[in-house]
This record gives sequence, C-alpha cells and structure tokens, in this order.
Amino acid sequence: MDSAPTDSTHLDWGNVGLGFSFIIFNALVSTSLQLGVGSSLLSAAIRCVVQLGLVALVLQKVFETNNPWAVGGIACLMNLLGTIEAVINKSKKRYDHMFSCVLFSMLCSTIPVAIIGIRFAMVIEPFWKPEQYIPIVGMLCGGTVSGIVVAVSYVLREIYDNRDKVEMYLAFGASRFEACRPVAREALRLALAPTISQMSVIGIISIPGMMTGAILGGSSVQQAARLQMVIMFMISASTALATIITTVTTLAIVVDNEDRLRPDRVDVRDHPVWRARNWLFSRAVDGVKHTVRSCRGLVRKDRQNGVAETDRLLG
Repeated sequence: MDSAPTDSTHLDWGNVGLGFSFIIFNALVSTSLQLGVGSSLLSAAIRCVVQLGLVALVLQKVFETNNPWAVGGIACLMNLLGTIEAVINKSKKRYDHMFSCVLFSMLCSTIPVAIIGIRFAMVIEPFWKPEQYIPIVGMLCGGTVSGIVVAVSYVLREIYDNRDKVEMYLAFGASRFEACRPVAREALRLALAPTISQMSVIGIISIPGMMTGAILGGSSVQQAARLQMVIMFMISASTALATIITTVTTLAIVVDNEDRLRPDRVDVRDHPVWRARNWLFSRAVDGVKHTVRSCRGLVRKDRQNGVAETDRLLG
C-alpha cells in the first residue's frame, strides 16, 4: 500500500469536510427517496465531529499527564455517558432506578474486563497506560450499550405489552424466576446475537478497525490479528456480563418479591429530559408568537393613529 498513512501524514479540517461530503450524499439520497433519515444522518454526523473533537482535546491532555487517576476518571466518564445514551436516548420504555442499574452493570463489566484483558491477555504493564486502556474501555462501552438496550427493550416490551404468558405462569404457582426465565433467555440471546455474528464474519468478510489501525500503525499482520482476537473476546465478555446483570435487575424490579407483575413501574412516556426540552421549546415558541402579536398590534395602532391625525388635519 504505497499510499498508506504514516506518522507524518497530517489531516486538516478540509480532509474532514471531504469525508463529510459522503454524509451529505447519503442525506440527499434519503431526501430524494423520502426515506426520512436524512436529518438523522446529518445530526449524527455533526455529533460525531463535535464529540471526537472534544475527546481528542481531552485525551491529548490525559496522555501527556500519564496519571492513573485521570485515566480512571475518563473510564468512569465514558461509562456515565454510555449510560445516558442507553437510558435517555435509546430506550423507549424505562423502569424505576433504571439509570443506576445500567450504570452499575456497565461499571461491573467494562472496568474489570478491561483490567484483566489488558494486564494478562495483552501483557501490558501497567494496565492503566492511557494509550491502551482508554480506547479499549471505549470499545467495550460501545458494545455494552448496544447489548443493554436490546435486552432491556425486549424485557420491558414482554412485561408491559405481552405480559399474558408471564401472568399465566405466575397464576399456576411459578416463582418469578421460573416465570421470567424464558423472557430472560430470549433477551440475552437477542443482545448477544450481533456480537456473535460479528465474530463469525470477522477476518473473512470484514477487517475490523482495530486491526486496520494496528497495521497502519506499523504492527505486523500477525500481531494485529491476535490483538483483534483479544479485543473481540473482551467485547463479547463485557457485553454478556453487563446484559446479564441488567436483565436480572430489570426483572427483579418489574416483578416484585410477592411474584406480582408491576407494569406501574414501567414508564412509557418520553424521558424527563426530553419532556423538559419540549416544554422549554413550546414556551419559547409561545413567547415569540406573543412578541410578534404585540408588535403587530403596535404597528396597527400607530397606523390608526396616523390615519386619524391625517383626517384631522385635512378636515
């Protein structure tokens, strides 16, 4: 690859703009075909630019300090942001204490798996080296968020919309664990299906970004392939652990200790953040309308006064 980037390659915002043109092309195709995803593509691409730009600034400082507490803070922050994405942006249904449960499951999966994998599987010491630890935790958070959203969405849909089967099990004397076992099994299967599919096709149909980055960075192909294997196994383990914890806690909340379904603990409304945003937006729109009406009234009054004054002078 004669044109492969090297350490001297410099990308400026003009290169980013050229890459952004592909998103604009997709948005135009969506608009012409009336797919309805053009605005979502543009907003997601803008978020990507802003978020990666901010992350680059922060990580550059963290890499320079080489402080384990700063590395741990960034790891916790990524888990917090992943929880916000899963609970606020991705979930259409929520339950009581969902935010704390999801955050707990993510911290109990991504942090230990990253520490064990980096220290023993990747043989990096100290394990908290920011150049390795932070990117790996970020990849683990990405896979974990997807698995949690799929599992929780399925569980809440079955409990809230299709609860007849679970209620029948409970009515015949089954415990909540026995009644919810089929729901939990299917939720875990759906959550882990994308990771299993990705591992099945990796290397044959697709070459993942971590392996590509290692090759472009100068590592041998064999070392890059082994590194990618370890990363994929870590993502699979982290996703499975977080999904299991979240599924169990979700079922423990929506089915109480007395083996009763509690659909009242499921909230199908928009998240309070979005309700507050909509309220503020409606108030702002009402304020603008009131201001426009007031301005029109003043203009109309001035015109009437002007006409009356003209009639008085001509009369």
